[in-house]
Amino acid sequence: MTAQHTLRTDALVSGYGRTSIVQGVDLEIPPGSISAIVGANACGKSTLLKTISRLVPIQSGAVVLDGRSIDRIPTKDLARTLGLLPQQPVAPEGIVVADLVGRGRHPHQKLFRSWTADDDRAVTDALVATGALELADRTVDELSGGQRQRVWIAMALAQETDILLLDEPTTFLDISHQIDVLDLLTDLNRDRGTTIVMVLHDINLAARYADHLFALRAGRLVAGGAPREVVTSALMRAVFDVDALVIDDPVSGAPLVLPRGRHRVHTDGASPRETAATALDPLTPSTPTEGTR
Repeated sequence: MTAQHTLRTDALVSGYGRTSIVQGVDLEIPPGSISAIVGANACGKSTLLKTISRLVPIQSGAVVLDGRSIDRIPTKDLARTLGLLPQQPVAPEGIVVADLVGRGRHPHQKLFRSWTADDDRAVTDALVATGALELADRTVDELSGGQRQRVWIAMALAQETDILLLDEPTTFLDISHQIDVLDLLTDLNRDRGTTIVMVLHDINLAARYADHLFALRAGRLVAGGAPREVVTSALMRAVFDVDALVIDDPVSGAPLVLPRGRHRVHTDGASPRETAATALDPLTPSTPTEGTR
């Protein structure tokens, strides 16, 4: 099991140049859990994640890891505790999977120290954990989108950090590969105790897979807590400007958001399929639970 760390932001303001994107955010990441940052496009989700990982400069406030400002932590020390998988990582042309995953060992390398058995073990373990061992000798260029994402996650695992930050790990993946990646991250959290923080666009996947949600609007933290506490019809209006029905997901029991649009909406707000599913499934509440949220 990995070590548990405290990670928080205090009145954090960050952005690019003179432009502030993140606006006075106070949050605390629950250790050993899966957290998801959600919100509309351009609300500051990725900027917040990059600031936590020290890729975007802090304009004021602080990011605090184990009681120390991340600005005061040496780069290699930080990289041994906290890893980041960016939204669209780029691999060198022609690089072999095993070599790419091996680059995750860089924070553990010392000057003039050669590759060790521990490095071999870490790379192999990461490839096995992500189901990518059979891809080890293939070039990254020839992999599918889902395979590439597994390999990038393997590189992050080889880094052997206790905290893993992921920016849109399911972007451009079909639904099957989205579920595969999120199941993999859940396994990692449960088997190793890794603290996972990820930015997700899909509110329903975030509610299903995350233990804790942080909702942003215009760079400010609007809500934080367990999915059942955060995902409400009122929050969907406040954060996404969407009129939506929130019911219990019949598969996971998590909140499930059903957006209402101007078209294709059943007259009573519930679709015929929803009504039929409710009638057939004795475990599903007979009426939507929106009123209780």
